[in-house]
Amino acid sequence: MLGVAGVIAASAQVYSVNVVGYINVDVPPGFSMIANQLESGNNTVGSLMPAVPEGTTIFKFNPATGAYVGNTFEFEAWADPAMTLNPGEGAFIKNPTTETFKALFVGEVKQGTLSTPLVKGFQIVASQVPQTGALDDVLGFVPEDGDTVFVFNNATGAYVGSTFEFEEWTAPVPKVGEAFFVSKHATSTLTAWTRTFNVNPPQP
Repeated sequence: MLGVAGVIAASAQVYSVNVVGYINVDVPPGFSMIANQLESGNNTVGSLMPAVPEGTTIFKFNPATGAYVGNTFEFEAWADPAMTLNPGEGAFIKNPTTETFKALFVGEVKQGTLSTPLVKGFQIVASQVPQTGALDDVLGFVPEDGDTVFVFNNATGAYVGSTFEFEEWTAPVPKVGEAFFVSKHATSTLTAWTRTFNVNPPQP
């Protein structure tokens, strides 16, 4: 669920917009993939998620090593509170309980030209803005031949993959607050997921 409040200032014919809001992301029992899609000014897990169930663990994937770095919430604190979860990044989160809890993210909706670095091979990414829709047409991801996107299904514990081949695919539709794996083909030349996003202010 997303809530947004726009703060708009006008002077003569010059207008500026600063959009802030919150996202409530459901974290079900077991593993799921999560993303922070608001700029809080301090995008560390210690600041973003200061109180989660004991034993909750975040796993960030390192494309360079192909390994995960784990961070567990124990004794009311994260083992590494400085671990970042910036807009555009994503991670696995493990809820050790039998109940869904909500992760509340509060901050500013990023605008302008937004760029998320892409590497060859596997990495976890997410939209930098809290928006759902087809990954290519709505979220501005430009696939190259051989690219595959893997969305994790919490209920089944399996991935749903979509591969771009012969200029066609079934474009994934990530939810707000959801991250996913991208596998860039070895011959890929695109090094960033870049899009322009602006919130249009109301007319005076």
